[in-house]
Amino acid sequence: MGEGKKVHTISCKKAWEILQDNPRAVLIDVRSSMEFLFVGHPKGAIHIPWIDEPDWTINTQFVPQVRQVMLGGLSCHVKDCAPVVLICRSGKRSAEAGELLLQQGFEDVYNVDEGFEGELDDDHHRSTLGGWRFHNLPWEQC
Repeated sequence: MGEGKKVHTISCKKAWEILQDNPRAVLIDVRSSMEFLFVGHPKGAIHIPWIDEPDWTINTQFVPQVRQVMLGGLSCHVKDCAPVVLICRSGKRSAEAGELLLQQGFEDVYNVDEGFEGELDDDHHRSTLGGWRFHNLPWEQC
């Protein structure tokens, strides 16, 4: 990873602002296929799992799949790279995925700190303390 490069940790609301303000920005949901389909996902998110069933191993095609989404390359115009915004359940898997993207040459990578569902509350429920859904941002479910 180049010196000074880091994954930018941002709130759900800041992620939404970036996506609204920059039409080149892409939101990638890195959760498993089951989570994406049945728990729900942000509207407009592109699904590229970081770890998925049935083996629950890291997706070896993650970086090439992200590159494909980003128009076959890094989607940069004179040092102005399209933002890649990553989201998972609670911000952990997307942070790992973001680090790999930086190592592979991506320039403008963001991690949604609360993820789609946020952390567990005292009753072991999600979406009650934080997350995309908790903040009433647009989402859908299959």
